[in-house]
Amino acid sequence: MSYSPDDRAIVFIVDDDEALRRALDRLFRSVSLETRSYGTAREFIDAQRPDLPGCIVLDVRLPGINGLEFQAQLGALGINLPVVLITGHGDIPMTVRAMKAGAVDFLPKPFRDQDMLDAVSTAINRDRSRRAAEDLTVGLKGRFATLSTREREVMMLATSGRMNKQIAGDLGLSEVTVKIHRGAAMRKMGARTLADLVRMADALNLALEH
Repeated sequence: MSYSPDDRAIVFIVDDDEALRRALDRLFRSVSLETRSYGTAREFIDAQRPDLPGCIVLDVRLPGINGLEFQAQLGALGINLPVVLITGHGDIPMTVRAMKAGAVDFLPKPFRDQDMLDAVSTAINRDRSRRAAEDLTVGLKGRFATLSTREREVMMLATSGRMNKQIAGDLGLSEVTVKIHRGAAMRKMGARTLADLVRMADALNLALEH
């Protein structure tokens, strides 16, 4: 695993063991990953962080907020980075709790370098996928905003399975007018087929629900 300059990614290391932080820093930089290191969760929260695909390598035993508590708070803090947890004092209930909370992996110390690199690679790929999905949703919302009110109505009815004749009856329009609005909506949304438009509507509905 190695990352090119055009494929930048970052690992945030949160561990109170300075020697381990340095060792992890060297390991990640050996495969061209950027790093930032912190001794506590509070240091991480207060720091300015580069907006890059990445993940957090997080020790369970930390001064102040422990790793499991911090992991549980990330969503409320608006931090969506995947987490790889590490500990020298792990047990099965702790592992289960961490994984249920969304941890990518839970590695007991001492861990193999390759196991850590594999876990971080999985976490970074997960973050890239999330970012790509968010970018797609932002693009869809932008295109949807260019539709007129009537085009939006026709689009949502068409993608819910209504036929042109039914939409015309629902909206008090002629069938020809419905076809014009539907065509305009497809063009503005960049949909080549009705199936494309349905997938776009589903993505927009999912985004609105969240």
